[in-house]
Amino acid sequence: MEKTANREMRITRTFQAPIELVWEAWTNPEHIVNWWGPIGFTSTIHKMDFKEGGEWNLTMHGPDGTNYPNRSVFKEIIPFKKIVFEHFNPDFITTVLFEPKGKETHMDWSMLFDSAEMLETVVKAHKADEGQKQNVEKLEKYLSQLFR
Repeated sequence: MEKTANREMRITRTFQAPIELVWEAWTNPEHIVNWWGPIGFTSTIHKMDFKEGGEWNLTMHGPDGTNYPNRSVFKEIIPFKKIVFEHFNPDFITTVLFEPKGKETHMDWSMLFDSAEMLETVVKAHKADEGQKQNVEKLEKYLSQLFR
């Protein structure tokens, strides 16, 4: 098995929300726009064709007014279990696994880069590790507002 830890960013979290709600928050643009991106960022979703081979185009708006266009293509979707998409520029593969735990949902979110150097560059230039953590915190807060 290939070792990927040196080129992978991963975060896990168990949300106090059922799988159906977590899945909806991830797959419906009307929900994802409310939590996607690090703290202080907002997003405009231009296209989210949630199917295998479908494109996801969005612009993240930084707190300083800088716009960050994002383009991804969905590679694998297993309802309520798994979402895989390829992000371009920088290139990486995102895999999000979902596991229902009664009224809770465990999520395992990884981003696999082509090389350790690319991961290091993205972390240094964009603080992607902190951004991913903040993204999960925003999702957790959003879910808590939906599921009271």
